[in-house]
Amino acid sequence: MQPSRNLTMMTDLYQLTMMYGYYKKGMAGNRAVFDMFFRKRVGESAYALVAGLEQLIEYIENLSFSPEDIDYLRSLHLFDEEFLHVLEGLRFTGDIDAMPEGTVAFPSEPLVRVNAPVMEAQFIETALLNIVNHQTLIATKASRVVLAAQGTNVLEFGLRRAQGPDAGIYGARAAIIGGCTSTSNVLTGQMFGIPVAGTHAHSWVMSFPDELSAFRAYAEIFPQNCLLLVDTYDTLRSGMPNAITVFKELRARGYEPTGIRLDSGDLAYLSKQARRMMDEAGFPNAKVVASNDLDERSIYDLRAQGACIDVWGVGTRLITSDDYPALGGVYKMCAEEKDGVIYPRIKISENVEKITNPGIKDVHRLYERATGKAIADLITLHDETLDETKPLMIFDPSQPWKRMTVEDFTSRQLLAPIFRNGRCVYRSPKLLDIQAHAKAELASFWEEYTRLTKPHTYKVDLSQKLYDLKERLLEQGAPHEFTAE
Repeated sequence: MQPSRNLTMMTDLYQLTMMYGYYKKGMAGNRAVFDMFFRKRVGESAYALVAGLEQLIEYIENLSFSPEDIDYLRSLHLFDEEFLHVLEGLRFTGDIDAMPEGTVAFPSEPLVRVNAPVMEAQFIETALLNIVNHQTLIATKASRVVLAAQGTNVLEFGLRRAQGPDAGIYGARAAIIGGCTSTSNVLTGQMFGIPVAGTHAHSWVMSFPDELSAFRAYAEIFPQNCLLLVDTYDTLRSGMPNAITVFKELRARGYEPTGIRLDSGDLAYLSKQARRMMDEAGFPNAKVVASNDLDERSIYDLRAQGACIDVWGVGTRLITSDDYPALGGVYKMCAEEKDGVIYPRIKISENVEKITNPGIKDVHRLYERATGKAIADLITLHDETLDETKPLMIFDPSQPWKRMTVEDFTSRQLLAPIFRNGRCVYRSPKLLDIQAHAKAELASFWEEYTRLTKPHTYKVDLSQKLYDLKERLLEQGAPHEFTAE
């Protein structure tokens, strides 16, 4: 069981000042709908792998201000006592829909939709973005590393390089969703019931009079899991011969070695030589594990060079998403309810990518019935339904003359109900089940959309009804009340 955490005060001050403003202006009873989405590709990846929902649920369920929190807010001299009293009783009472963890998502698609009293919907923005942005980013990066490994195992071991304890713990969790088979992070293993892995460092070898003594001592203590780090002094002239000597001694005692690890040097050359030496010595099943600032590009290159590596230890560049360090997810109001009437809302900008899609929306994924492969995603208004018995015409919302007709298709609604009236109605799967879902999700796309370099842009279209609404609101401009009519 995971310990619950109250992160209520993990927010930006302007969330509280806006809440206070809503309250003072008599707007606290208004209801608002917000979408959380990201605007552009995640680095070189055409897709993102959604993660963090379990921790978002935990945050929402524990949302409450303690007396100490209220005292601190009082000390800021920004809020009156009446408002602070309101905060004392604040709980989330709204609805949340979200893509389940492990779902493949694309730019502009709502990953999370919040429908709640405006003060509540506004307040949860910061924590929601913090949680979902981070884990989605790391899960996406991990999925690309795993793709590059092409069926060989990837071990996550970035804890010491992560940007703080939470980034290490929940980054490792997200990496498992992305396909890593284990983590070096013992706390993450304990919290989420996932495999942990690790053997010894160079300091172990350096603590003994010589390398052979260090290897023998380790094999004596861990005869059933003997994996030796062979590059402390000289990989091919010292490390490998000494490892093979210990492997033979292990076999004489009735045990088989796990293998060796390389952490420096020319990994392609050294892995091939290590493989040859172990095979010639009679240990064809001993594995070669490699580490040393690896990522999807270096792994891809090493495999192209014929490297004989069975397991990849990936740390810094995975846990920090080194080449693309922030998802850039945003949280924007898309509708507001006043006196029982729902008004669509739109953010207008000279930057076209910052113009939002208005209204309460759903996301549908269309699949070829014959192959089960994804064709396109269609963002619709919430009151729309898809008729799978009829051809469906879809179009590029930024270039509407680009159109295609989809026939003989099936569809799936991507947003699932998570909270209703403040009560969680969703049961989070176990982490390895989420990993399996992510694997199936990625397999449902043609490789042109998931490949490592220059992937095709996947079609994310707006329904005609949503497109027409957006165009009308853009024509109306900003100052007055928007209507859908």
